Amino acid sequence: MTPIAITFLVIAAVLIWGGLATSVLFLVAKPSVAVYPDGGEDADPDDA
Repeated sequence: MTPIAITFLVIAAVLIWGGLATSVLFLVAKPSVAVYPDGGEDADPDDA
């Protein structure tokens, strides 16, 4: 492989795995939404 191909391989791997690691760390820190907005499954469609 040429040096430019290796460089792009490393950049792509860092972007993919770094994004995955960032997502996992974010979900560990804030696993769920504390307060949901009004509406959803329990909302009455006639009220809208």
